Amino acid sequence: MMISDKVKLTAKDILEKEFKSGMRGYKPEDVDKFLDLIIKDYETFHQEIEDLQQENLRLKKQVEGASKQRSAAPPQQTGTTNFDILKRLSNLEKHVFGNKLYD
Repeated sequence: MMISDKVKLTAKDILEKEFKSGMRGYKPEDVDKFLDLIIKDYETFHQEIEDLQQENLRLKKQVEGASKQRSAAPPQQTGTTNFDILKRLSNLEKHVFGNKLYD
């Protein structure tokens, strides 16, 4: 579900809203100024949401493309075996502890 499905008001709804005036009511000019600020925020939020949705879609496609490339590529052998690892470990022990271990 998109965010626009959850939002109750649009910038146009706010702009076209009419308020009844009553005794000792608010000044219409103040209400209009405040609603203008709200409309600008709504427009900014709407644009930001659209931009983020587009970026999200682009990134999903990018990840999907990278996954396809990875699965299409043959697995590579590292050339390292258990013997190579044990040999390196032995050399490291000799270097750290000296030849005392093997005397």
